[in-house]
Amino acid sequence: MGILNDLKAALARRRFDPERAYIDEATSFADLELRQREIDRGRFRKSR
Repeated sequence: MGILNDLKAALARRRFDPERAYIDEATSFADLELRQREIDRGRFRKSR
């Protein structure tokens, strides 16, 4: 069962993370800080 658990763990790490993708697109430190603040303020939070 070790191989199956390793496979499941590898696939779980590959899930798309929109916040990470948004941060990765930053073009400068200022842009990065702005994007981090936007995420902290709830840019990707789902409204209830």
